[in-house]
Amino acid sequence: MKERLFLKLYKSMYRIRSVEEEIVKRYHEGRMRCPTHLSVGQEAVSAAFSQLVSKNDFAVSSHRGHAHYLGKGGKLKSMIAEIYGKKTGCSKGKGGSMHLIDLSVNFMGTSAIVGNSIPIGVGLGLSAKVKKTKQISFVFFGDGAIEEGVFYESINFATVKKLPVIFICENNLYSVYSPLSVRQPKGRSISKMVKAIGPKVLSCDGNDVIKAYKTINRAISSVKKNNGPFFLEFFTYRWLEHCGPNYDNDIGYRTKKEFEKWKKKEPILRLRKKIKNKFHTRLKNIENEVNKEIVNAFNFAEKSDFPDKSEAYKGLYA
Repeated sequence: MKERLFLKLYKSMYRIRSVEEEIVKRYHEGRMRCPTHLSVGQEAVSAAFSQLVSKNDFAVSSHRGHAHYLGKGGKLKSMIAEIYGKKTGCSKGKGGSMHLIDLSVNFMGTSAIVGNSIPIGVGLGLSAKVKKTKQISFVFFGDGAIEEGVFYESINFATVKKLPVIFICENNLYSVYSPLSVRQPKGRSISKMVKAIGPKVLSCDGNDVIKAYKTINRAISSVKKNNGPFFLEFFTYRWLEHCGPNYDNDIGYRTKKEFEKWKKKEPILRLRKKIKNKFHTRLKNIENEVNKEIVNAFNFAEKSDFPDKSEAYKGLYA
């Protein structure tokens, strides 16, 4: 079981990374006419999540949501088509990179507004409790969302009502170009601060996929016992610019030394070192399989039609 899990985690991380690297390669062509917030370097949490979440569970995410969408079982072809603005996209070409949704796997949406999806995720948790469906609602966000008032209202409500919600904060140290040091008091621990509100809390190395898997699994076990919500903080680091396909270590808000330090901790290489000698051939097969899938997804997106103008105001909700 352990060996099979390692290979599944590797495939999920490699798939997420490779999809986003292909977006980077093609973005300059001008066919993806929407902003993209990539999570290269942050694949471990989503990969661990992918092996633990059930299809019936809910999930919501933020503007940086590609990995969460794929981790929940969202269709790769539909995601790429959406980024290309095609009618075969998961949001019919109307949402782009920051507005992904797939109701067939209960991925209930991503949002461009920081913190906007947090109360939606709590509402989904409330619906699961009222209906006694035993579903869990997973809510993904970054450290910047901790500074939104709705975060505190949501986690307080979830705690008071003992809702089946797992809050997953991927703390990559930056909100756009602002480090934690200019946004939050010196020495503050996000996890300790949240613990004071009442939910159970764990923090973890977000670039160690095995630790991330065990941490998420522990939270799921607790929530399933009707122990109320769980808050998880994963420490990780994005390699690319806040929005777009480029590296931006030259513009002054972070140093190349810091980037190189975090790059050495990157999750895919860490797992590969653990399993390479034993599974070298199988890893190559996984990579070849994923690479073919990605080529097919981009070909599908490029060949798909744009939606007709008559569809512009259909399927919109406010």
